Amino acid sequence: MTPTPFAEPTPRAPRRRRGVLVATAVAVAVAALGACSSEPADPATQPATDGSGHDVGVQLFQWTWDAIAAECTDDLGPAGYAWVLTSPPQEHVLGGQWWTAYQPVSYLLESRLGTREQFAAMVATCHDAGVDVRVDAVVNHMTGQDEPGTGWAGSSYEHYEYPGIWTYDDFHHCGLSTSDDIVSYFDRAQVQTCELVNLADLATETAPVRERLSAYLQDLVSLGVDGLRIDAAKHMAADDIAAILAPLTKGDADDGADLAIMQEVIRGSAEPISPDEYLGNGQVYEFTYGKELKGVIAGSPGLALELGDATARYVPSDDAVVFVENHDTERNGSTLSYQDGTDDALATVLMLAGAYGTPQVYSGYSFTDTDAGPQQLDDGEVVDATCGGDPRPGADLKDGAWVCQHRWPQVAGMVGWRGVVGDAPVVDTWSEGDAVALGRGQRGFVVVNFGDDELRTTLTTSLPDGSYCDVLAGGEDCTKVTVEDGRVDVVVPAGAALAWDVADRV
Repeated sequence: MTPTPFAEPTPRAPRRRRGVLVATAVAVAVAALGACSSEPADPATQPATDGSGHDVGVQLFQWTWDAIAAECTDDLGPAGYAWVLTSPPQEHVLGGQWWTAYQPVSYLLESRLGTREQFAAMVATCHDAGVDVRVDAVVNHMTGQDEPGTGWAGSSYEHYEYPGIWTYDDFHHCGLSTSDDIVSYFDRAQVQTCELVNLADLATETAPVRERLSAYLQDLVSLGVDGLRIDAAKHMAADDIAAILAPLTKGDADDGADLAIMQEVIRGSAEPISPDEYLGNGQVYEFTYGKELKGVIAGSPGLALELGDATARYVPSDDAVVFVENHDTERNGSTLSYQDGTDDALATVLMLAGAYGTPQVYSGYSFTDTDAGPQQLDDGEVVDATCGGDPRPGADLKDGAWVCQHRWPQVAGMVGWRGVVGDAPVVDTWSEGDAVALGRGQRGFVVVNFGDDELRTTLTTSLPDGSYCDVLAGGEDCTKVTVEDGRVDVVVPAGAALAWDVADRV
């Protein structure tokens, strides 16, 4: 960044990213110094130590188990990520497309992403790095193939016959449309008993189906899995999901109470099924957030400060998992994606800066064909993800290259920033033109410039007076600003963001 009268680079020790452990260490050190002074330090001006900001997850889409294990150790743990979401681990149909992973053949933990043993080793490794593991669980359906076939691990199957697991009577045959597929999303019975694009729909209201699905999920939990993303939850009755989850046990809990549950329930205008009816089971993905974030950034970024406030369009914050994009929405265009470059990174900065919902960062691979799967060997095994030396938005990537959005400096820096601010309230909000700023109590402040021109202004902040380093720079030098009498002069380049927190005072 070019030095300016308001942004002075100052050498500092290399510190690429900071997680919750760094924030805690700083807080302890500051508290020790405060104990030697005449006046104890104000806790509101110190980094959070209760872990309230240590809540960010990352979806490593189609990453192998070995690659996730390495990433937990090398990056996710040190950066301060709280959990990682894996792709479905069960046996699936053969084929190179990404969606083959969402067509189960059996509940063997054998897939093109790795073996059962590799999966278990990954969970243990991530736990050692301080990162929880959550799994994408496909329990609504089996395959969508009309012709018989053989799955990844050698299991034979037909559309409604899965030897030793399911037979014809274990599936819905709704008879509500000529194809048995969902035709109208305004008909609850169709959505929850007809087939989603020909995928054989399990009769989850029946006891045998519930028991077998519970056994599959319990197997995952027995390997140490900390949470589940319930794929296509909208296509099952909320009571069915509750019954499937009820028998699960984790650790000393006898009711699965400490198992994180995230349900995919896409909100549709005037549709009879809403995310709210699933809240008794756990959190839901609030798709409205990502869709509206894309719109306000394209129009008036200042409106992003209001996202999550409208009770008619959003579930309560504690019940929501929010995201800028996921593997479906980056392909259907309903949200931003890596192809939006800087806008995608800055939108993620705003999501992580705000107080609404539990944030999930996305990290996938580049593509031009929306069906294309990840890079694979000749036998179909997925190639281990590699991020290279300097992942950044707008990079020129070949199809299949790993984008590694979770390592972008703006994103990784904000994960550490969020760990410092914890649950401090949103304060000092400001917007003008294409620029937005907000603070989190007396612990942190962020300013984002979506515009094409440099932003120079003076802002009011609740940060304690002093000098601060920008935590989003991603380098070894400190881009410094000074807060005096609660005011700070800022210079933000076009398409950039700056963030400061009380763990990075000079």
